[in-house]
Amino acid sequence: AQLVESGGDLVQPGGSLRLSCAASGSLFKYNTMGWHRQAPGKQREFVASITSGGSTNYADSVKGRFTISRDNAKNTMYLQMNSLKPEDTAVYYCKDHYSGSWGQGTQVTVSS
Repeated sequence: AQLVESGGDLVQPGGSLRLSCAASGSLFKYNTMGWHRQAPGKQREFVASITSGGSTNYADSVKGRFTISRDNAKNTMYLQMNSLKPEDTAVYYCKDHYSGSWGQGTQVTVSS
């Protein structure tokens, strides 16, 4: 499956962004999907995931601030990010956890 992220931007601390991940192929609705991020000089890390049935899981660092969701009719996954902090600055990637496919990433920068 091909995955294309969008929505990354420069935002001030405390601000919000919504990332989108558009997927090609008819199997999207069956697959667990996830968001991961990689900050400069650090390893890529898990952020959140959502199953085909809508069950979600979050990294402790984003619980209560980020919300993952999906629209199977549109083959699209979202990440609503609120109360952003400078430490959230990273390239955000979406991943199909079944096929192992990654998107190309979208840059999120949190800075005043």
